[in-house]
Amino acid sequence: MDQARGHSPHELWGLVARQAWARLRRRLRAGPTYRWRYSGRTPERVLIAPPDLRIADPQVARDIYHGQFLLAGQLVETRGQSPFRVPITDRPWQEALHSFRWLRHMRAAQSELASANARALVEEWMTLYGKRISGTPWEPGTTAKRLIAWLQHSSVVLQGAELPFYRQFLKMLAVQMRYLRTNTREMPDGEDRLRARIALAFCALSLPAPAAAVKTASRNLAQELERQILADGGHVSRNPRAIMELLTDLLPLRQTYTNQAEQPPQALIDAVERMLPALRFFRHRDGSLARFNGMGITQHDSVAAILRYDDTGGAPLLHAPHSGYERLALGATTVIADTAAPPPADLSHFAHAGCLSFEMSSGRHQFVVNSGIDNYGDDSYRPLARTTAAHSTVTLNDTSQARFSLSSRWSELIGTPLIGGPRKVECQRDDANGVHRFTASHNGYVSRFGLLHERALSLSEDGAFLEGVDRVMRPDGSPSTAVGNDAVAVRFHIHPDIDIYRDPEGRHILAGEATDTWLFTVENIVPVVEESIFFAGLGGPRKSRQIVLYTAASENPEIRWQLRKTHAINGNS
Repeated sequence: MDQARGHSPHELWGLVARQAWARLRRRLRAGPTYRWRYSGRTPERVLIAPPDLRIADPQVARDIYHGQFLLAGQLVETRGQSPFRVPITDRPWQEALHSFRWLRHMRAAQSELASANARALVEEWMTLYGKRISGTPWEPGTTAKRLIAWLQHSSVVLQGAELPFYRQFLKMLAVQMRYLRTNTREMPDGEDRLRARIALAFCALSLPAPAAAVKTASRNLAQELERQILADGGHVSRNPRAIMELLTDLLPLRQTYTNQAEQPPQALIDAVERMLPALRFFRHRDGSLARFNGMGITQHDSVAAILRYDDTGGAPLLHAPHSGYERLALGATTVIADTAAPPPADLSHFAHAGCLSFEMSSGRHQFVVNSGIDNYGDDSYRPLARTTAAHSTVTLNDTSQARFSLSSRWSELIGTPLIGGPRKVECQRDDANGVHRFTASHNGYVSRFGLLHERALSLSEDGAFLEGVDRVMRPDGSPSTAVGNDAVAVRFHIHPDIDIYRDPEGRHILAGEATDTWLFTVENIVPVVEESIFFAGLGGPRKSRQIVLYTAASENPEIRWQLRKTHAINGNS
């Protein structure tokens, strides 16, 4: 596989122009000259409430009733106020509030009180924002999530409702549908745009609509799926989390087509059949998804709920050439590695500078990891979590492969796209009997330092031996001559649950409570153990440690290291 990609200044200026134009058009379409287009005939009823795969907890419904809203990792106590009037500026919390995905907890409560509370909150939203189409509540991505949630939980919201509320609810569904239909084409590329097409397909199936409307929604959805879902089931953003999130909406949509005796678009059927194995590709044996390009905390129950729909039942794929990842899996050992260039600038707002990084798990425990991100934490940590040094790969001259920080003026307009980074990544898979291996290289440091990084990983002995070779050299394969400007750091971030010990010979032993034991060795370099941070902890960032190999490419152009299992727990071999 040979992937060439990069973000030139022309790309960034193009992104600036597209975002500015899209923002201007959204403002125009929220104004009075456009608003009449969102009015029209009110649907008579909701034909079907689509299923919701997201995990629901009736205790959360009780907390909401008492004014406690735990959203996007932040608990807000309203103290008798409306949650829509509480002065909270945290954007993720606001987006989660206005998405209404928390209605699923009301459904789980199965009580008249929960239904009445759901209805009161929906009614308040309609009163406050129904005629004011602007700001966070009407961001197209948030609107798409809210439309899906209102349809999925319409039976809870409408239980015991009087006719005026019933009519207003149906009217607001139609207004949001027309607003989204008008604005979807102008949305930035990526997951939200696809979800908007999913929401419009839900509307066409769940509300009374002519056959032409269903056909149009299905056609638009199919086109977006074919463009965003890659041939190996990955998403164009290269973010494993996007696969999980989109499947949580696509699987109920497929079921809704069936329930309405409509034929799902073939692109929907094909996309789901590709995405389910792709989700399993990124999954370690403990159920966590590998932390690459925006993936942070794994909600294990959510992944399990999705994979119940996977009928393949076989071993996960080992090679994802279109997404740009490799998987080595023998015995109880799994290695997952990033072997591709970053996604296009439009899709790189969560991408990491982690090319050629890897994670390794043994049995149901992870040993070598990337730092991941804190999905719900302080945004100030995100640039640090995206750097090369936060990944288990090579850092050259203490410099990240790419940067993400722009001035606040630019960030407000175009977000935080990945700037620079590898333009060309080559990967060659070379499995043999009893051996899984690949060799990959990237040129992310060539423009600045004239040096290429190549990594070869080989898993053998039924998963008991992982061998790595890191080479830092000139693009023509010759040794570095940049003496003093070729400092190499090979990092191995260790999961917080794993301890690092020293044996009598000074070698490093990796083990945790009731885990396998692995021995780390390296040739010609003395490893250093340093502090690290694991951002993707369930309770927030956790202190961890890392093994770092410091050298210079002119002194050690080839760095050989090994991880060997010396003791197995519970039959892991």
